[in-house]
Amino acid sequence: MGDSTRLTDLTVGALIERLASDRPVPGGGSASALAGAMGAALIAMVAELTIGRPESMEHDVVIRELRAAAHQRCTELLELAEEDATAYQAVVVARHMSKESGPDRDARTSALRSAMVDATRVPLRTATVAAEVLDLAQRIAPIGNRNAVSDAGVAAQLAAAGLRGALLNVRINLPYLASDEPLRDSAPAEIAGLESLAADRKSAAMAAVDARLVSP
Repeated sequence: MGDSTRLTDLTVGALIERLASDRPVPGGGSASALAGAMGAALIAMVAELTIGRPESMEHDVVIRELRAAAHQRCTELLELAEEDATAYQAVVVARHMSKESGPDRDARTSALRSAMVDATRVPLRTATVAAEVLDLAQRIAPIGNRNAVSDAGVAAQLAAAGLRGALLNVRINLPYLASDEPLRDSAPAEIAGLESLAADRKSAAMAAVDARLVSP
């Protein structure tokens, strides 16, 4: 990435500036993970604004569970943003390895093969965790603080964007995997399943949000 600063240690402005630069890392994979992390953080916020309110006491145990789960997903997605940047940086380095001799070419091929697997596996994990964030948004939208229901909706939108963005990164890397790499065969079904899950969970979450926005 040009320096050792972790993405999560950057200011928001510095992170945006880095994403807008001509450096390939960080890119869409990290941005997708960060979108999912923001969605999880908003769910935690909705939970915080709900816990302790008299009208929400019947849901207190569930809300506390959702808060804990949201914090866990947020932490994992922030780490996945770092891992995605590291994984693709390894791809960049491998592509610049020498091809002058047979041993050089073999070393480059081996390094690139390994790096591409990581660069595909990480966003696939990001999409999986983002789907879990969508589930949390779907669950908190009907029972969270009504005054923060729009935040639950934003959380769902961010998680869905993070999921679909991560899957785009999986799809673009799949053709570069070795023909005998198991992930090349297993990933398409996982992608289809996650896309279907995202559509269902986002739709359910937004329906719950919309219902509470129009109801007094």
